[in-house]
Amino acid sequence: MELKDYNACVKEWADALFRFALKCTGNEEDARDVVQNCFVVLWQKKEDVLPAKAKAFLFQIAYRQSVDIYRKYNRITHKEELEDYRQTEQPNTELKRLLERALAQIDEQSRALVLLKDYEGYRYDEIAKITELTEAQVKVYLHRARKKLKQYLVSVENVI
Repeated sequence: MELKDYNACVKEWADALFRFALKCTGNEEDARDVVQNCFVVLWQKKEDVLPAKAKAFLFQIAYRQSVDIYRKYNRITHKEELEDYRQTEQPNTELKRLLERALAQIDEQSRALVLLKDYEGYRYDEIAKITELTEAQVKVYLHRARKKLKQYLVSVENVI
């Protein structure tokens, strides 16, 4: 990968990586760190990564780092920071908040799979490469995650 290819990757994928990392981590600063680290690793591995494979490479790194951050925050709970973050966000609709609460109910792997498939539009085979699961596992885990999301969304206490 040459410098022009690297710059093209930054321009093309930075926003999508940020959205993905933000949804996974729930924290804007962490998401920025994840994106920056992704591009640092891409630069370090530029000799090994083909430009056509850069997107999958970047999202794989973002996935792993987001999971690491999520696990770290599960050990150290920062509820006040999360509340402050949600209050400073742009005004959300009730439906968007309900979807965020629903995503918070599932484990980090399930959430990442749902975000990769339904928010970012990846195919099953691409998700399998990013998460290092088999395509069959991706389909099964996504099915289970969507089932949990559906149960949460249709429960009586969540009716808008």
